Amino acid sequence: MIHFGKISQQEFLANYWQKKPLLIKQAIPNFISPIEPDDLAGLSLEEEFESRLITGAIDNQQWTLTNGPFSESDFLNLPEKDWTLLVQGVDRFIPEVEALINHFDFIPRWRFDDVMISYATQGGSVGPHFDFYDVFLLQGSGRRRWQLSSNNCNIDNYLENVPLRIMNQFTPDQEFDVEPGDVLYVPPKVAHHGMSLSDDCTTLSFGYRSYSAKEMFNATPIDQENNYYLDPVWNACDAPAFIPDSAIQMANRTSEINALDFSKFVTKLDTLDQKILQQFEYEQLELIFNPNATYQLHAVCKIAYTEINNATHYFLNGNLLDVGGIDDNCLKDLCNLRNLSAASNLDLSKLLFDLHLVQEI
Repeated sequence: MIHFGKISQQEFLANYWQKKPLLIKQAIPNFISPIEPDDLAGLSLEEEFESRLITGAIDNQQWTLTNGPFSESDFLNLPEKDWTLLVQGVDRFIPEVEALINHFDFIPRWRFDDVMISYATQGGSVGPHFDFYDVFLLQGSGRRRWQLSSNNCNIDNYLENVPLRIMNQFTPDQEFDVEPGDVLYVPPKVAHHGMSLSDDCTTLSFGYRSYSAKEMFNATPIDQENNYYLDPVWNACDAPAFIPDSAIQMANRTSEINALDFSKFVTKLDTLDQKILQQFEYEQLELIFNPNATYQLHAVCKIAYTEINNATHYFLNGNLLDVGGIDDNCLKDLCNLRNLSAASNLDLSKLLFDLHLVQEI
């Protein structure tokens, strides 16, 4: 878990989460990024990864956007400064990156989206912008300057004729310089502008997605002004896969939804993750189940559980999991730890193996 310094984990959850930004100096002491800039560039050459190259600076507003996959020649033609490479979903393929998510498991894992990693030369930036995500920005290498603002965060405040959503008016009210191991938390609808201060700047972005009323319910929200789901005040616990009733109550402030449908929705895979899992299934077809192995859920899998009518229900990748006869404690351990021993949980391990959802570790 990350080190919060002068405040407690529970203070963060009560006073900062989805409320206001927080810089956490040396949140992960002596941190060394598992991804070097050259490694990240290598990933962007592969079709499996969603990647982008952005050039430009706030001084001249001359922005360009190019989508990957890239070739080595694409990097040879870049300017010496003012460019950024972004690679999405790195945790889906790099176990050392996926393992870093555990540092943030005081936030329910079913709220998590993915890890995006950026590399920027000096002056590199994606411009000031805001969105509806919660994000932890972990500095991996080099130095970056972050400017934050709660002003002018509206959908009309964007530059025209620019291939990126960059704010036209941006007046920072906070500024932080970060180094490796520092974490900056940015809540939804707070504008942020990060500019590299060095030629070796990598940043790991741990994003927690927003849920709009339209995508959750495909219906008109109850409250048109607040049509995004907001979290309750989380209680620090060791059950990151549990969906409490308080979360379902908060969802119902936006539109009506029952616990079953909400749990299916928050564990549903997006199209890209479905493709990743299909490729994984193809690669696993020739493997034989090992009853002595420890198995881990594939990184794209979303798993959670909740209590409905005094019974525990389990959800995996948008579906209610049929687990008749399997011990509840084993199932909860799987959900929270995301791995299990075949020797101790033979039936459950075999079930997940046959569904091509786990891999041997």
